[in-house]
Amino acid sequence: MKCGVRSVECGTTTGMRKRPWTAVCVALAVLFVTLLNGCATSSSAPAVNCQRFVFQQDTLAYANQLVWEYYFNANGRWTSKTRQPEPDYTHHCFVVALAARQFFQHTRFDPAQAKADKVVYRQMIHRVISQNPRQQTEESERIIIPGYANLREFSQDQEALLKAECGGAWQSYFQRGHWRMIFPFSRAHQARAAQALVKSLKQNRPPVVHLVRFPQLSINHAVVLFDVTETGTEIRFAAYDPNKPEKPALLTYDRARRTFNFPANDYFIGGRVDVYEVYRGWCY
Repeated sequence: MKCGVRSVECGTTTGMRKRPWTAVCVALAVLFVTLLNGCATSSSAPAVNCQRFVFQQDTLAYANQLVWEYYFNANGRWTSKTRQPEPDYTHHCFVVALAARQFFQHTRFDPAQAKADKVVYRQMIHRVISQNPRQQTEESERIIIPGYANLREFSQDQEALLKAECGGAWQSYFQRGHWRMIFPFSRAHQARAAQALVKSLKQNRPPVVHLVRFPQLSINHAVVLFDVTETGTEIRFAAYDPNKPEKPALLTYDRARRTFNFPANDYFIGGRVDVYEVYRGWCY
């Protein structure tokens, strides 16, 4: 997300400035502290999905853009400067991640049907985004998107319409699970989170996860996990990063350290992250 003096980017911050986002988070903690009880698990188990999330089909072709350009300066310090030219679609990482999940859970694409006009597609997108993200639509009841084979193709052709209809930046600011990042993440919590994510993926239910380091907010980002590989020492999660739609990202869980790690890229210096699933239960 972006919030703060220069705001907290959907991805990362430079970590060099004190930001009012911390005060916002404290306020959220006070508001939602009563939600701590009963928030560890969802009230009902999700149904197993026969459909698998395929990166080149079930992701959006366009990126959530970064406001800042990140780099190491002459002193070897990770810093940033305003990106030029100024991007026109920023602060939307949670919005983009959720949109991908919503289309995966609630739609079916039919390229055999004739393409519709923008009015019809606008109505369909609104219906998809309005579905409960914590539930899944049965195959026979899914919203049919005519004229396209998949979301990647649809978003290449209807980019402006999807950007306009999938949600505003404020929905990244005020995702209701943000209160959780204020509280400590124990190693036991992260171990349970890793196993819960593996279970969701085995049910073909791609979780949207919040990657964060609080209070420094060196990363504050949402990705969609869609595949998993387990070894004796680690769990490797393949991820759709809304900032990087060209190829999958990798989120790794170290079993011995009970710690998640996200690799360095052009918006994050790399290293440990705390992870929890959002759009999952009544308080997330």
